[in-house]
Amino acid sequence: MKKIASLSFVSLLSMGILLGCQSDQSVQETKNQSQDSPVEVEFWYAGGKTAVNVVQDIIDEYNASQDDFEIKAVTQADYSETYTRLQAGIAGNQAPDFALLGVDDARNLNENGLAEDLNAQMTSDNVKADNYLEVFAEQGVSEDGERFGLPAYGTTQVLYYNISAFKEANINPESIKTWQDLGEAAKAIKDTGKFMYGWEPMWGSSNLIDASLSNGAQLISEDGKTVQINSKEWIEVWESFRKWIHDDQIMTVHSGGQGWEYWYKTIDDVLDNTAGGYIGSSGDQADLDFSIVQAMEQPAWSDKTSSAPVASALLLTVMKNSSEEEKEGAFEFIKYFTSVQSQIKWTKEVGYVAVNKNILEDKDYKAYVAENPQALVPFSQVKHGSILPLDPTGGAIYDALTIAADKVELENVPAEKALDEAQKVAQEALDKALKK
Repeated sequence: MKKIASLSFVSLLSMGILLGCQSDQSVQETKNQSQDSPVEVEFWYAGGKTAVNVVQDIIDEYNASQDDFEIKAVTQADYSETYTRLQAGIAGNQAPDFALLGVDDARNLNENGLAEDLNAQMTSDNVKADNYLEVFAEQGVSEDGERFGLPAYGTTQVLYYNISAFKEANINPESIKTWQDLGEAAKAIKDTGKFMYGWEPMWGSSNLIDASLSNGAQLISEDGKTVQINSKEWIEVWESFRKWIHDDQIMTVHSGGQGWEYWYKTIDDVLDNTAGGYIGSSGDQADLDFSIVQAMEQPAWSDKTSSAPVASALLLTVMKNSSEEEKEGAFEFIKYFTSVQSQIKWTKEVGYVAVNKNILEDKDYKAYVAENPQALVPFSQVKHGSILPLDPTGGAIYDALTIAADKVELENVPAEKALDEAQKVAQEALDKALKK
């Protein structure tokens, strides 16, 4: 769901200098008034209404739990704005002490020497790297082993199916082992005559990328020189979706509208018995009625492949130029936020995936997921999830895939044609990046 930035860090930083003059007064407050006062630690983050409220609850709980540090939160409109304003703050010497960032943005900070390496702090029993789900923890580590961020939470796209639709079509959810099985299920649901569509993929390239990775697709060749988004593994998947949507008309895609309008139209179709199911975020769980729908993991593409959908992390990154006391305070809060109890609160109330794998050892949480099995589906899926392949062009490859997805999903362009065109554009961008 996060747009991949295509501007370089340098150009964004230049823009940030201009934005820095417009920083909120709250960001300019003096942090440490006296030795006896708690050290004020500034934190920037974004999220939906529910997520923002839960983060603030956890901040309030942390502040009340000790007297050494006080976390001062400044909310942003979205993840992209957080990063843009962060660069403005860095340029104007008014940056926060830590921030919630997407992986690419956190990595860019690290590559420019602006992110604190957290490896040295990870020595106590309650903050070992082994406490985190590996697929999320790895996303905050550079090729040189620097830990430029620890995961706050994760997200992955799962399948939500209409319970009555599966009953009407006599489909056992456990029988959906492959995407071909899902295509057959979508046809059976539509054939009941009670549902307009059997299934609704979510608009954009994410679902198509997930299914492609589950078909063994690669973004770039092993030597890093050739974009491979028009290989047979990609074409097979994308052409199947085109056929399901346009030829068979057992699936449809909502697109356009303002903000997340298309997303909620998709959800509504499943809740009001227009469609048999959809592919959506783990974070949707706060908005769903599980007396009407249930969740299941994304399947493998075929019986010869393994399920490997993307599992994305949101990282807590500490600024290198903060004082040692502020860095310590930031890290202490990160430990608190990623503790078992805080992660249980987070995943139960928001739906995003917990990053602390030890939550399954908690007696109360075990009882909760026994009564709410949908809560465990994203957590189980990320254990075999993929890290989104790095785009060395700064986003051009994924931009090309987004354009190709619209051609396939909305315009009924054959997948091979759409992906050949995307590969040409992406290859030119890669060749340019490799020459730098």
